[in-house]
Amino acid sequence: MPFEWKHSTDGVDWEELSALYRAAPLGDKSPQHLQTVFSNSLFKCFVYEHSKLVAAGRALADGADCAYLCDIAVLPSHQGTGLGQQLVQALVDLSSGHKKIILYAVPGKEPFYKKFGFMRMKTAMAIFEHPQQQVARGYLGEDQP
Repeated sequence: MPFEWKHSTDGVDWEELSALYRAAPLGDKSPQHLQTVFSNSLFKCFVYEHSKLVAAGRALADGADCAYLCDIAVLPSHQGTGLGQQLVQALVDLSSGHKKIILYAVPGKEPFYKKFGFMRMKTAMAIFEHPQQQVARGYLGEDQP
């Protein structure tokens, strides 16, 4: 059976999505949190196999200038099958027409995203809720004097 792709939050089981993010592993994101962020994202993809959610991702976008791909998750049983590539490509395609498409990757996964044309930004900066935790996880570099 082929995958079923949905681009709407209608009928999404937010508990199932939360479990997907824990399994992927992309952290512990509550169902309420995921409902808020996916509902506020211009583009979203939910991928089902036999009615089971196996992958999801979203892009925040303003419709013209900037799109930001984030929260791309694939069940471990489906990682390495090409589904993640299809998901990223779908979000890139949905975001086409924006002047820039941005993402930040799990440290070490940059080569995966280079295949889609993403290049390292030299001036990207971020403010995180728990910056020291993100430094430890490799998302942020500590400022040097």
